[in-house]
Amino acid sequence: MHAGGITIELTTRQQDIVDIVKKHAPITGDQIAEMLNVSRATLRTDLSKLVVLDYIDAKPKVGYFLGKRGTRDREEKFRLLKMKVGDLHGVPVIVRETTTIHEAVVSLFLENAGNLIVTDADGHLAGIVSRKDLLKVTLGNPTASSMPVSLIMTRRANVTTVQPEDTVLDAARKIINHQIDSLPVVVPSTTGNPGEHWKVVGRITKTNIIKMLLDMVAEE
Repeated sequence: MHAGGITIELTTRQQDIVDIVKKHAPITGDQIAEMLNVSRATLRTDLSKLVVLDYIDAKPKVGYFLGKRGTRDREEKFRLLKMKVGDLHGVPVIVRETTTIHEAVVSLFLENAGNLIVTDADGHLAGIVSRKDLLKVTLGNPTASSMPVSLIMTRRANVTTVQPEDTVLDAARKIINHQIDSLPVVVPSTTGNPGEHWKVVGRITKTNIIKMLLDMVAEE
């Protein structure tokens, strides 16, 4: 946590106090002590520090409330929970199924991307090709450069995707669970079978998500 440019770390007990106040305000110091199974005197220093830092506020004969900093932290949490992929995703880096591996390598480095989204002639998601895929096929294979990426891509059925209305937290979980760097953002196609054809409208990456978190912290 930051206050006045100084990094301040709350102890586990201090964070527990803030959480209790969030849930039960107004609440007295005695009630907080009882929930934590400690004496009121034990909490005196913690409560004073949290009041000074504006995590909680105290009103005589009433009890403790969330302070401005505590309220702001809760609002930021709600804002993060509600943020949608459609608010954050970037422009997709797309190649066609017929693109050669040589052309794909050039696109990968020109766009500084970790992978390329492959689409068919109608712009529907066909697959994903990664740096690793391209590296594996080109090492020791002089004829690989003229091959189409469709021969080495991960096909659509095995590609993890998100839609614009999904939350950013859902996207982050998928990125972590599948140990990948980015996800295609797709919507049902208006042509073909909507259950099988997906139009690519964007890409969300680890970098997008980290930048968003850094921007949120910078706003404090």
